[in-house]
Amino acid sequence: MRKFLIVMTPIFVLGLGIAGFIILQATQPKPEKTEAPVLRPVTLAVATVRQEPTTLLVQTQGTVESQTEIDLIPQVSGRIVHVAPAFAGGGIFKANETLIQIESENYEFAVTQAEARVADAELVLAQEEARAAVARKQWDWDEITDKPTDLALKVPHVAQARANLASAKAQLDRAKLDLARTRISVPFSGRVREKSAGVGQYVSVGTRLGRVFSTEVVEVRLPLTDEEFTELNVPVAYAASDYETAPKVALKSQLAGRSHRWEGRIVRTDAAIDQDTRLLHAIAQIRDPYGAGGSNGTPLPVGLFVTGEIEGRTLENALIIPRAALRGKDQVYVVRDDNTLTIRTVDVVSANEDRVILASGVSAGEKIVTSPVRNAREGMAVETLESRAEAPKVAEAVN
Repeated sequence: MRKFLIVMTPIFVLGLGIAGFIILQATQPKPEKTEAPVLRPVTLAVATVRQEPTTLLVQTQGTVESQTEIDLIPQVSGRIVHVAPAFAGGGIFKANETLIQIESENYEFAVTQAEARVADAELVLAQEEARAAVARKQWDWDEITDKPTDLALKVPHVAQARANLASAKAQLDRAKLDLARTRISVPFSGRVREKSAGVGQYVSVGTRLGRVFSTEVVEVRLPLTDEEFTELNVPVAYAASDYETAPKVALKSQLAGRSHRWEGRIVRTDAAIDQDTRLLHAIAQIRDPYGAGGSNGTPLPVGLFVTGEIEGRTLENALIIPRAALRGKDQVYVVRDDNTLTIRTVDVVSANEDRVILASGVSAGEKIVTSPVRNAREGMAVETLESRAEAPKVAEAVN
């Protein structure tokens, strides 16, 4: 009996479990049928592709440099007796204005001595010419048939006297030049970057007195990639024949809390490609940057970092889209007439922070998406919200 209970108990428990499972399955309510959710089209901001003649603009950056910047170095020795008020850090001076005066007494004495030597040489020459004239007359009066020698006619004496006079005059010119060099000036208007000498200091030839630069013309070296050069209407080895017909460049920067714009011209390109950056530089030139070339009275100072916009070639049938519409390097999302999305690959000619210029890939009048799209796919259903703002404003609204 005991063995019987041991065998039958597990079987009985198993049977009860199976019976309970069958009862639960029979009494469980059937699940209600639900319809699949309807996917709503995504609402997107769009813009219309425009086609119009467009001048390409190449954006680059550089630092303003003076076309002429030199060290002031005397050509004569002496003590400095005067320094102009303009010769100070940041000072403004005019062309040929005396900046430094070196004591001139010794050089004035040298001029006086040289003038005396010239007078002596002129006297000697006059005497030798008179002696030569007398010698010629003597030979004619004696009626000697033999031709006299040059020495007998005093020809070498006259030549020596003339050479001595020329040497004396050259020494006088040198003395006057040294005297003029005691007055130190430069042949351009400019500003003083650095002052290294003062009144009472003795200076010798080659001593560095300071550093000045011209404010008549400034230049900006603008680096350009190979792709950017293709957008410009200039050859790689370029030098403008006329300033007024050279390509225009607009230089922009923040100065004293305000935005300023200066106009210049691309006058040449560098002779060689930069070995470090592998870029070629175009040289922008701005005339009279501290005067007529300023921005509403604001000069273009040397050392300012600026952004340059260079006018390039003109495309007659350029396709223009907002910058926000470009996806990656060369893709856009186009909304077809049936409100479905298609992904296109485009040929980008130029792009900046505001717009993108295309050569092909879309057609004028087509609508392209400017707002962000998650998991975009070919043929997805969309609704359009016509973008009436500019591309940068659309981008800000959807970010």
